[in-house]
Amino acid sequence: MAENKQEIQISFPDDLKGGVYANNMLVAHSKEEFIVDFLMVAPPTGAVTSRVILSPGHMKRVLAALEESVAKYENMHGTIEEAEAPQANIH
Repeated sequence: MAENKQEIQISFPDDLKGGVYANNMLVAHSKEEFIVDFLMVAPPTGAVTSRVILSPGHMKRVLAALEESVAKYENMHGTIEEAEAPQANIH
């Protein structure tokens, strides 16, 4: 069975090209979606730098893509040491 793959042109808004820095994150979910808040925390305060809302099916694809990317990185550069968990309660 032949697949007809459509090419999709993606635009990248100028205000997003610099990206945002996050050194922490919070994840919440309902039956319909996952909400991932990326945070910049510099005690005693912090701020949400980005929020991404994903369907459960897309979240599984994101997890698989991240696992594959980390494996490729570690194959090239060595094992990544896991960062220490924050000692403060973030809410």
